[in-house]
This record gives sequence, structure tokens and C-alpha cells, in this order.
Amino acid sequence: MKLGKYNVTVYPSAEAGRPAVYLNVFGKEGRAAHELLQSAGCDCTLVVIGGPDWQRDMVPWDAPSPFFAGGTLTGGAEEYLHTLTEQILPAAEERLPAPPGLRAITGYSLGGLFALYAVFRSSAFSRFASVSGSLWFPGIVRFAQENLPKAELACACFSLGEKESHTRNRVLSAVEGNTEQIADCFRARGTKTYFVRNPGGHTCDCAARTAADILRMLQ
Repeated sequence: MKLGKYNVTVYPSAEAGRPAVYLNVFGKEGRAAHELLQSAGCDCTLVVIGGPDWQRDMVPWDAPSPFFAGGTLTGGAEEYLHTLTEQILPAAEERLPAPPGLRAITGYSLGGLFALYAVFRSSAFSRFASVSGSLWFPGIVRFAQENLPKAELACACFSLGEKESHTRNRVLSAVEGNTEQIADCFRARGTKTYFVRNPGGHTCDCAARTAADILRMLQ
């Protein structure tokens, strides 16, 4: 299904009324994650959204880019979140025989940053997973500490590759410490919270890590 510039693929659950998980993707990890979920016996609807401008739609506010000198990450997450909740979500769920029992949101890298941001700005989601999330992002720890989620959260999942913070880039090296602080923030508020460290660096086993975190947050 094409909605504007976004390619939306709905993998419906076998049983009506099961959870719906919204996954923003940069590449082709959505289909692979769906196959892994099926292999694990997880009956959920997976809504995969491809085509976001990764360094705009996933970014809460403007910030210098740590990836190239002089570059800027442009904060467009609020606008994209409106598109997601007001256009993509209703169009996806029109294809289901019944409303989902709950909604969750997840994403990898900057998509994981967006998943975290989304639960603070929208009541549509009651669970989220930030998979190797870009929580090195400037100001995100303070944002999580000073704001409350819009809905009561049943589960918050965080994961990182154990080597992700092992970099000379001082911005990116903050990712593990920032993730720990944000996870602690959710725990302190009584949310069931996971923080899992996976073998390898940032780009290892993206689909497998995504599927594992979806299983974790739906259990």
C-alpha cells in the first residue's frame, strides 16, 4: 500500500484482535523480522513502514549530525508522527477484521529513537522497543526524564550491541550510558522495562534483534 511517499506493508495476524506492531524501516528488515516472528509462533499484526526520510522523520529536533562534519539532523518527527497516527495507522487497520488488542511501536537505530519519542507524544501506543536505538541523540535523556508518556505503558524494551559505545566519536559513545539512564527512568515509573545487550556492533543481525525485542515487549 502506498501512502504518499511511504510504502506500508501489513502482515495481518492469523487471529483477529491480536496486537499490532508498527515498525519503521530503513531497508528490508521488515519482511525478515516478520518471518522470524512467525517461526517463533508470535501471532501479531506487523505493519512495516518504508520510505521515511531517516534523518528527518525519525529525528525529534534539530541537532548536529555525528556522521559527517557540518551536517545537520533536521527535526521532523512530530510531523511524521502525525502522519503515522492520523493516516498510516487508520489505513493499515482498515485492512484488519477487528481492531487490534493493543498497539506497539518499534524501530532500529534512528527508528528506535523515534519509537521512544512517539510514546511521549502520542497515546496510540502502550508498548515500545528501541532496538539499537540512537539514544546518543543530544537532549534525549533530559527529554525522557522531564516528560511523561501519553498512555500508560505496559512495557519498554531497549537493546544495544555490546560494542556500540566503543567508538572514538564522543557523541556516539554516549549511547550505552544514555540508554541505561532512560531505561532507569521507565523502571522508576513502574513500567516493566528490559535492557538487553547483544553481541556485536550496531549493524549486526538487525532483523533478528528487532524480532527478539518485539517478542520481548509482547510477552
